[in-house]
Amino acid sequence: MSTVLAHHSPLAGSWYPSGGAELKRLLGATLENSVNRTGSFVRQGGLAFLVPHAAPAYSGAVAASVYRHVQATGATRIVILGFSHRHPIQGIAVPQIDRIETPLGAIRVDRETADSLAASPPFHSVPEQTVCDHSVEIQIPFLQTFVPAATLVPLYVGSLTGDQPSAAAQALRGLMDTRTVLIASSDLTHYGRDFGYLPFKLDDSTPERLRALDSGVLAAAGSLDPALFGDELSRTGATVCGAEPIRLLLETLRSLAGETFQETLDYDTSGAISHGYEHSVSYGAVGYFPPAAYQLDAPDRAALLAGARFTLDHYRRTGALRFVQTPAESTLLQRGRAFVSLSAQGTLRGCTGRFDNPLALAECVPRLTLAAAYDDRRFAPVSPDEELEIEIHVLTPPKRISDPRQLRTGEHGAFLRSGAHRGLLLPTVATTHNLSRQQFLQALAQKAGVPESVYATGDCELSVFCDQNFRERPL
Repeated sequence: MSTVLAHHSPLAGSWYPSGGAELKRLLGATLENSVNRTGSFVRQGGLAFLVPHAAPAYSGAVAASVYRHVQATGATRIVILGFSHRHPIQGIAVPQIDRIETPLGAIRVDRETADSLAASPPFHSVPEQTVCDHSVEIQIPFLQTFVPAATLVPLYVGSLTGDQPSAAAQALRGLMDTRTVLIASSDLTHYGRDFGYLPFKLDDSTPERLRALDSGVLAAAGSLDPALFGDELSRTGATVCGAEPIRLLLETLRSLAGETFQETLDYDTSGAISHGYEHSVSYGAVGYFPPAAYQLDAPDRAALLAGARFTLDHYRRTGALRFVQTPAESTLLQRGRAFVSLSAQGTLRGCTGRFDNPLALAECVPRLTLAAAYDDRRFAPVSPDEELEIEIHVLTPPKRISDPRQLRTGEHGAFLRSGAHRGLLLPTVATTHNLSRQQFLQALAQKAGVPESVYATGDCELSVFCDQNFRERPL
């Protein structure tokens, strides 16, 4: 009879409480804090996630937003891509362990999967004590809390060269069935003298500059292109500790069937928590979802249209802003990107949208409806007696692309950023006007107020998105 190899997590009593009851209370508090920060909505269909790995007192609320979504997947197997902060690793180390124990009990390692991976380079088997690291260990109590029946495949990602990333990603893709979730463990920017990284001085602007730096890193990761992500790290010097696990996650996702979009679920910094930025670590919770995860069902589409109609009609009658009451568990409370168009007898009368800083759809769409009616300067404000039809576009998050040829005309909308210039076109622009890809890109550059040459020079960031559009049915 073989010996069961059990590992007792060394983090109990230091990174988190050594008592089970106290640890449960701490994790319960992170869940409550997460809901207070981001709302109760949980998007279905998550394929993979990026989660921070500081002590729960620091990054726990941000991490909980990931694990709420992991819980919604019903996953029975979790593959964690961690790394070692202390010891260099070549390839991907698979620890020889059967279970990991914390004050909450034991989580079982999927030995069959782990052994199968370890038999194929660049994966290789190692004793647990040679790789034990908090990048993996800190995740265990969260998994025990949110998906207690799931098994674990812990992997420590090190230096990968040549065709090793491709081979590793192919092996991981073979595991990604409907009950398996892939998680990469990494914090974001480490700022301050203690980390040897001071890209800008410490002053009142530091929090916003850190957010902008981390947003650029995450936007590059959203491309699912490891090379583009690496270029962003090289350009900024951003100190992202788990860069190798993130690269492998992106390499794994980029070749999955269908399209995948990245969404930031929550973000915070230790500087904001401790009220001091002399040294600060950034925490990002990120999910990866198929386009279908952003589609509204028929009742939600009808409710969103009804809410927009109510707000518009009420304002036209009274001049007062009023919204339809939204139930606490409604999916329309999800933060989303949207555009609203108004037309009268087939003629456009106004169009406006919200792309940055997503807002709950139940509030965002009615506000956009009024803005389309009264604030679109291309058109005169609507008159009191006009019969207006409302059309709504609900958008996925943007996905950075490195080559304009990746844009699929009619399927993708596009967002162009070049310096202070911005431009956005919805997918229907191409289909309505029968535009080729080149014509669509020309129109996008014109809307942004930049020359078409920005695509060739690379003096821009180009992103694509998908949308779901629907309108009121004629009476």
